[in-house]
Amino acid sequence: MAATGAAPFLPASRSVAALAAAAAACAGCELAGPATATVFSAGPPSARLALVGEQPGDAEDRVGRPFVGPAGRLLDRALADAGLDRAEAYVTNAVKHFRFRRDTPGGRRLHVTPDLEHLAACRPWLVAELAAVHPTVVVLLGASAGRALLGPDFRVGRSRGRLMARPVAADEPARERGGWVLATVHPSAVLRAQDSDAAYAGLVADLRLAAAAADPAAYGSATVRES
Repeated sequence: MAATGAAPFLPASRSVAALAAAAAACAGCELAGPATATVFSAGPPSARLALVGEQPGDAEDRVGRPFVGPAGRLLDRALADAGLDRAEAYVTNAVKHFRFRRDTPGGRRLHVTPDLEHLAACRPWLVAELAAVHPTVVVLLGASAGRALLGPDFRVGRSRGRLMARPVAADEPARERGGWVLATVHPSAVLRAQDSDAAYAGLVADLRLAAAAADPAAYGSATVRES
């Protein structure tokens, strides 16, 4: 199925609840077919902090909630170590369906990184979510999340750990207040790292910066790099 994009599936009401209900019927790209479910988001729609990952994995696809597998458990621990409560964060993914291949017919489902066309097809959901939530800080977990929000030239290594004023693209509605974006590694990259302790410490440090920026009283002490 050719990627038509999610835009035709967006509801008239743009609350998070309405978006999540409408996304269950999204067929904007071919990933909707093999996936078990649309995995939309979790967390309060009034959150100051939004976390954007790549796509649901096998566990998320089966449960229907983001970040419930091994990477999610590591993220929970890192958030706690950074002084953040996941229950107070809005958690979502750039792509709402699990892209996978099987190692054998009927065998394990193995993660496949979404292509730029999948990020583009699913982008209307992410844009609408962020417009509804108005988070103070958007944390981009990995390259796919960064490319979905900031464009195909985004690289984690160039932007990681720097608090930046979030640009507003032409397809995004005007926001009622400004906000920041901060890029860091995806928790799954920490799990795969040769030096996992160092990788984990770096993730926690990045999340601590996001935690400080999510508190408006901390803006004056935050280091901001204009994008």
